[in-house]
Amino acid sequence: MTRGAVISLSHGGGPMPVLGDPGHADIVRSLKTRVPQILRLNTPEAPRAIVVVTAHWSERKPTISNGNKHDLYYDYGGFSPESYKLKYPAPGSASVAKEVYEALKGEGLQPDNDGERGWDHGVFIPLLLIHPKADIPIVQVSVLSSESPSAHYKMGVALSKLRDSNIAIIGSGFASFHNLRVMFSGGAQDPSFRIRNEAWNEAITNAVTNASGEKRRKKLEEWRKFPGAYEMHPRGGAEHFLPLIVCAGAGGDGVAAEKYTDEFMGLDMYSYYWN
Repeated sequence: MTRGAVISLSHGGGPMPVLGDPGHADIVRSLKTRVPQILRLNTPEAPRAIVVVTAHWSERKPTISNGNKHDLYYDYGGFSPESYKLKYPAPGSASVAKEVYEALKGEGLQPDNDGERGWDHGVFIPLLLIHPKADIPIVQVSVLSSESPSAHYKMGVALSKLRDSNIAIIGSGFASFHNLRVMFSGGAQDPSFRIRNEAWNEAITNAVTNASGEKRRKKLEEWRKFPGAYEMHPRGGAEHFLPLIVCAGAGGDGVAAEKYTDEFMGLDMYSYYWN
């Protein structure tokens, strides 16, 4: 059976990618073209389900959406009325959610289920562009409020087992940069900030493109020591970086990540994937 792919992608700001915002043109292009190819969508090798680890759901325990149907959770504010009428009618899957639960439990984690919470915009916004046919079951998984890199890497190791039955893993966040204060102040346009952001991205890439799963883990457990880490993801605000750590754990041993970049706010936003 085809082994499910893993991708940590940049999902953009709120609903803007599906509202035609020109600043998201590169991200939208990748979500519509690159990501479907990586996931082998619309081919005989398409995944039987997609697990999405979303930056916009943080819990004490890794929590799994385990309903066979989930509404959408419009967890953003101040946008046009059309952004609250978006629909993504893909099915959920209680059976796949159980597989996720057992995999996480098998790694010594203490997972929980939630059959009520809707899919947040870290799930339905990118998927509207990645797979508008909406015919593949989706299971949403939270990140951890502890922000523990070792626990998130262990989550990825657990999810890697599901890949053998052709379940794909998406980490939905903004690993290269998610600091709203800097974004809204225009600080991201400062040439010195761009230099620091490049150094940060280089450190991430050096970590996740290591083929050794053990070396990858050790590097990512020290990610807060990477240059510019607190400027790119403020203290207590690592939720957009954590899905990448999960994906790095799910990437498996002996396989180095590949990468692509999207231009956003004049910066290169990196996405990483494992096939």
